[in-house]
Amino acid sequence: MKIAQLVERKPWIGWLLFAATAGAVFAAGVIGASIVERRQESAALRAVNPIAEWEPRNEVWGADHPRELETWKQTADTSFVSAYGGSAPRDLLEEDPRLVVLWAGYPFSRDYKQARGHAYAIDDIRSTLRTTGPMPATCWTCKSPDVPRLMDTMGVADYYKGKWADLGSQVVNTIGCKDCHDPKTMDLRISRPALVEAWGRMGKDVRKATHQEMRSLVCAQCHVEYYFAKDSSKPNYLTFPWDSGFSAERMEKYYDNINFYDFVNKVSKVKVIKAQHPDYEVYMQGTHGKRGVSCADCHMPYKSEGAVKFTDHHVVSPLKNMANACMVCHRQSEETLRNDVYARQQRVQERKYAVEDQLVRAHLEAAQAWKDSATEAEMEPALKKIRHAQWRWDWVAAGNSLGFHAPEIVQQTLGEAMQIAQEARVEITRIRARHGKTDTVAIPDISTKIKAQSFIGLNMDSLRLVKVQQGAMFKQWDSAAKLREAAMSAKKGK
Repeated sequence: MKIAQLVERKPWIGWLLFAATAGAVFAAGVIGASIVERRQESAALRAVNPIAEWEPRNEVWGADHPRELETWKQTADTSFVSAYGGSAPRDLLEEDPRLVVLWAGYPFSRDYKQARGHAYAIDDIRSTLRTTGPMPATCWTCKSPDVPRLMDTMGVADYYKGKWADLGSQVVNTIGCKDCHDPKTMDLRISRPALVEAWGRMGKDVRKATHQEMRSLVCAQCHVEYYFAKDSSKPNYLTFPWDSGFSAERMEKYYDNINFYDFVNKVSKVKVIKAQHPDYEVYMQGTHGKRGVSCADCHMPYKSEGAVKFTDHHVVSPLKNMANACMVCHRQSEETLRNDVYARQQRVQERKYAVEDQLVRAHLEAAQAWKDSATEAEMEPALKKIRHAQWRWDWVAAGNSLGFHAPEIVQQTLGEAMQIAQEARVEITRIRARHGKTDTVAIPDISTKIKAQSFIGLNMDSLRLVKVQQGAMFKQWDSAAKLREAAMSAKKGK
């Protein structure tokens, strides 16, 4: 029977078919409108207003990328605390006064706090007691998107030659968009020449890096071991010691070959290499690095809002955001994974402290050997061993993951540090014995930061006074920067 005949016999069927057709048309319209709306939303986010090549202000970039900007602002949140890290302010010298002795003669013995989020990069370098004396402009390099502009206008080498205080009014914007993105395309790009130069010396072209590699390399511009070259033609030139590889041993050989040291320990006269934060180097030797998991995958995982997928710019420990950072790949519970991380870190912490005990004793025993009339020729082998042991310890201690990026490598490196430190102490004991001294070297009371700083001869009151006096200078910097950036905005509006 045809539909027309059926409807004629039963009119209610016609009304039912009409209603069904109308409903289908309405549903299709709603779906179509939703699709169009989402496409429009996505297109709107892709639309980019012109951004100047050297624009450093995150708010300007965020006008077309509000989600990224809002998540970046969360780097100001210091509430997250893990078992061995987090974003909360912590005085690491107070927690571990042995560090004061290990860094005696270097600004880190004055002040060493746990790093806060990117939002505080400028505030923290200004406030730290490490910047109370003359500092090279190189110290600004990883703190601000203002730096690429200065490198362009001054020239890279001349920028490094400058003084930290002289550029203070020029470097006021904290780490942000410009550091990692091209203003025209928003593509990831390298803005610091030290990384490009390091890759070049290894025979690689960073321009050929994949997008996934770039999701780590933009972090590797700063979260690395580095030094300021002492070449008279290029003083304080920022350099990565990667020519022979990323391991502690290979970088140690690099430094030994150029006779480089960051400072001479005031207690022992050891020429010390101060590790910075070799996070990228350690990560590259761990499971995640070897399997192609990027820094951003864990520390800046993707988020979705509607049809929009974007990168969470709240750069933070994966332990704060395990659902998006860890559970994408892992199938254990969050609690199981967290406990595994803490267990690995605890083992590293225990061995790290054990090495510190040996190193402190080695420095103090070396100091006593000098008093016992030891000669430079006698002491050189022992001092070199202390140098190598402390470098290996610091290669681990200076990292932000407490070894988690490569636990096995880190434990091996600390084991080597322990052995070398013990060998140094044995050598010093023999030297003292040759000079008729066989007594045990007393350990001074360095149970607190204040006591340890007093032992190495630091005048902390004087340093704090200098920092207070610098406060007026910082206000002048900010005032000058506001005028300069207002002129930038006015020029853009024309």
